Amino acid sequence: MAQAQATETTAQAIKFELVSPEEKLVSEPVWHAVIPGEDGELGIGPDHTSLVVALKPGVVRLYREKGGEPWRIFITGGFADITGKNCTVLAEDAYEVSGFVQAELEQELRNYQEDLGRADDEVSKARANRRIAMTKAKIQAITGHIVF
Repeated sequence: MAQAQATETTAQAIKFELVSPEEKLVSEPVWHAVIPGEDGELGIGPDHTSLVVALKPGVVRLYREKGGEPWRIFITGGFADITGKNCTVLAEDAYEVSGFVQAELEQELRNYQEDLGRADDEVSKARANRRIAMTKAKIQAITGHIVF
């Protein structure tokens, strides 16, 4: 019976891999994954239609079992290659959300906003705006609320 249940769980899983430039962070079967696509979140499970999508900064949620709590990983963007049996996320950078400290991120946000106020050329402004957007996305990952 236990072997039949394990086979059923594996049959209902999709192999998920999360790779950053430095290392492979995740390589395991998951029941369900939710990834932050440029055009909205995508829920990925077994027998998903094959596609390649661009990813925006946001949280990847991995459900190892039905009804379980998700493993939450923040990515700064990238691409996903999805098939009916596999989902591979190639992330620019990835961080476990549980490692974020809200007070530290809020201070970073204030610092970047000050940098933007002092920026005197378009490159510096663009750099500060990207850092502000990324920090707001990290705070949203912790709180679940959009940061203005």
